[in-house]
Amino acid sequence: MQIKGQSKPVVLKAEYAGIAVDPYGQIKAGMTISGSIKRSDFGLTWSAVTEAGHVVVGDEIKLAVELQLIKQ
Repeated sequence: MQIKGQSKPVVLKAEYAGIAVDPYGQIKAGMTISGSIKRSDFGLTWSAVTEAGHVVVGDEIKLAVELQLIKQ
C-alpha cells in the first residue's frame, strides 16, 4: 500500500464465501477481506484531543471489503 509516497506491505485476511448463480444466470463469487493499517507507519501523525480528553483521529484504520466477482 502506498500513502503519501511511502510504501509498506499490508497483510489482509481473505475469506472465500463461495460461488452462486444469480436469477439472471450470472456466475458470481464472493469474498470478505479485512485488515488494518497504522497511520503512523505512513508518516500520518496529526491528531487532536477534545476538551473531554478523547482523541479525534486514531492511529489504527480498519479495512473491510465485501467483494463480489462476476464471471464473464
